[in-house]
Amino acid sequence: MRTKKSAYHHLLQPLDLGFTTLKNRVMMGSMHTGLEDRFYNYPKLAEYFRERARGGVGLMVTGGISPNRQGWLLPFGGTLSSLLDVLNHRKVTAAVHEEGSKIVMQILHAGRYGYQPFVVSASNIKSPISLFKPKALTEQGIQSTIDAYVRCAKLAKMAGYDGVEIMGSEGYLLNQFLCKRTNKRTDHWGGNIENRMRLAVEIVRRVRAEVGSNFILMYRHSVLDLVEGGNSWDEVVAVAQALEAAGVTLFNTGIGWHEARTPTIVTSVPRAAFASVAARLKKAVKVPVIASNRINMPDEAEALIASGDVDMVSMARPFLADAEWVNKVAAGRVDEINTCIGCNQACLDHTFANKRASCLVNPRAGHETELVYRKTAQPKKVAVVGAGPAGLSAATVAAECGHDVTLFDSSDRIGGQFKVATQIPGKEEFAQTLRYFGKRIEVTGVKVKLNKRVTRAQLLKQGFDDIVVATGIVPRTPRIPGVEHAKVVSYLDVLQRKVTLGKRVAIVGAGGIGFDVGEFLLHDPSVALPVSIEHWCQEWGVDLQAKTNGGLVTPAAPHPYRQLFLLQRKTSRVGAGLGKTSGWVHRAVLQRNGVEMLAGVEYVRIDDAGLHITVHGEARVLEVDHIVLCAGQEPLAELMPPDDTPAEAGAPQFHKIGGAALASELDAKRAIREGAELAARL
Repeated sequence: MRTKKSAYHHLLQPLDLGFTTLKNRVMMGSMHTGLEDRFYNYPKLAEYFRERARGGVGLMVTGGISPNRQGWLLPFGGTLSSLLDVLNHRKVTAAVHEEGSKIVMQILHAGRYGYQPFVVSASNIKSPISLFKPKALTEQGIQSTIDAYVRCAKLAKMAGYDGVEIMGSEGYLLNQFLCKRTNKRTDHWGGNIENRMRLAVEIVRRVRAEVGSNFILMYRHSVLDLVEGGNSWDEVVAVAQALEAAGVTLFNTGIGWHEARTPTIVTSVPRAAFASVAARLKKAVKVPVIASNRINMPDEAEALIASGDVDMVSMARPFLADAEWVNKVAAGRVDEINTCIGCNQACLDHTFANKRASCLVNPRAGHETELVYRKTAQPKKVAVVGAGPAGLSAATVAAECGHDVTLFDSSDRIGGQFKVATQIPGKEEFAQTLRYFGKRIEVTGVKVKLNKRVTRAQLLKQGFDDIVVATGIVPRTPRIPGVEHAKVVSYLDVLQRKVTLGKRVAIVGAGGIGFDVGEFLLHDPSVALPVSIEHWCQEWGVDLQAKTNGGLVTPAAPHPYRQLFLLQRKTSRVGAGLGKTSGWVHRAVLQRNGVEMLAGVEYVRIDDAGLHITVHGEARVLEVDHIVLCAGQEPLAELMPPDDTPAEAGAPQFHKIGGAALASELDAKRAIREGAELAARL
């Protein structure tokens, strides 16, 4: 059923800023792609922004661009500090303006968050997320920094940007000056809030004087620091009002520092969890205010605008997932939106690993000039076997390119391992990806054969030109004496077949699946999990009223349903292989619920007494009711012809992708990318 355009008319209405008008209330927030950092990648960056401008977004923000070398986030990061840089940026602004959108450039000074040796800050306090201890800026250094911001804004205007966003949140330099946590100065740049805000206010005042009145000056304001030593709500408001007086056009809202131990954007955070804080800021200022963080679908966005709580919504990662987000909303095609699931695996995890950012559910993101879905001049008859992430990607992209595609799966529903993932508390959002692929199957005309376990002989009889084997994996059974004991089950028994387990459970294997099973087993399966913002705030100790500095309070006491043991053979820290920006969240959940995590485990045997193990030479018996095996997978690739089979004339070409090709650790990012890349080559 299609959604009527009128259902989102508040979201799609223009926003008049006085000297310019934004065509709708949707902003694509800043995301660092890595393309900003090298001049030779700016043609690719221009196409990245062009595609999203064509998709209908009203205002876009670039990834962070440093005003000087000290402000680099990474060595030789994107900088706008000379006329030589302007020409590259004009490629970006020209592309956006040709498609009828507007774009502002984010000026980001990393401060002590920089991964480079020139880092500076308010005080010489080392960040927990950088190897380098910063130098405290001198008076001369502060004045030079202000000059650098002004120069950067002036050059941005010359480059054709419609404005700049000054990054003042997430724990970067200006946030470091604003909060007592990192500002220990005793001069007129430290102490009370009037002094601590002086740098931000002076930068805004000087930039406004340089660029004039007809230029967007957006400030990303930290409205909830979520760290000890953060600002109180009264201080947040005082800073905002001073910045407004200095010349801010509109406020974007930032939530949490990067070093905060409270999740703010991962998939387990409820949608629009922090919108109420932006709404409070709107009541304190006269310029427009933008809500951000975990807004990914139009219903929440429309409700926020319609209520008058905020003036715009900022969505960053959702535009990695779907460049056509706004156009689909406007055309009543909401069911076709490829939804951001907040996994961070291909975007933020790539950024912090100094890789080009992309998107797990949309591998074209950041690769618009390289991964192109062109209509084929020679349509082929293609079989895709397996309707997990890899097969869904291959089938829908191949059909989009004009091939005749049939998708087979032995299950009664599409999804593969993603169906399993949706069972995990906090990963319910993954169902949106299956909804999207289901709609893509319909739109592209893929023929689907479910409840159909096909053989190679059956496929060969049907005259396919290409056969894509995306049959996934089978769980691996480790060689532990007694592994056939009735206490032992696989993770698929738990998550898919709903086997009932006792109150004491050992989990063998501490990869992503082990952690997922752990989170699943902490909860009573007979009780529906509350997913409200209020419950989440209690769980993590967040005060959205910010009555305490930083908005932190004591979390509610956990009540785990089971006693769990999470075990791994490796001697490294348990969970070390999880994603950089989300793994700590999973570890924190299990630690808070009393899960005993053991590394360096040798499995001795399983018997009626439980699981016998040795840990660092010490023998233990875990007296558990059940043992869940999460000890890896094996490829399920029985459809592939033997390697030594000679190719016959006219025989179909076989391909294997996803878990069927490599099953060492389930990787939906790789699976979806492999499926799309293969389909684009057919």
